[in-house]
Amino acid sequence: MNKWLLAWLALTVIGSAPAMAADELSTGQTLYLPVYSKIWYGDRVVKDKYPLEHFLSVLVSIRNASFKTPIRVLSARYYSTEGRLISEFVSKPITIGTMGTYELFVERKEAEGGSGANFVIQWDSASPTNPPVVEAVHADISGPRTLSFVTSAHPIQPDK
Repeated sequence: MNKWLLAWLALTVIGSAPAMAADELSTGQTLYLPVYSKIWYGDRVVKDKYPLEHFLSVLVSIRNASFKTPIRVLSARYYSTEGRLISEFVSKPITIGTMGTYELFVERKEAEGGSGANFVIQWDSASPTNPPVVEAVHADISGPRTLSFVTSAHPIQPDK
């Protein structure tokens, strides 16, 4: 393998790893998760055409990172690029047991979300615990070609 390709690959993998600092314990949060139900690619304008678009499926993974305390997912709202609520994925609170995972899935054919889509996820727990690890795996796997990447949720404060 080309040594430059190997060096680039190592930097890409190492450079994209999240910080390993421990979060503070919490009894609940509101999380913002950027997702991409489609991405734009190619040149911005070619003969009066917009860039090409490519649709992706999105697997949202909500992982309880506690060995002792269950958490509850209160809501998981999916918004479009324009900020319009598309869907509430959690109609009633869902309990995730210790070290368990709850998954949400946005199909590849879903076209409403767009390149600026997002989830706003609210969770709580009965006692202070580790916040969940929430990520979205974006993918399109077609024959020998695979496109995939991950985005991570960030805590936000409710507007007052």
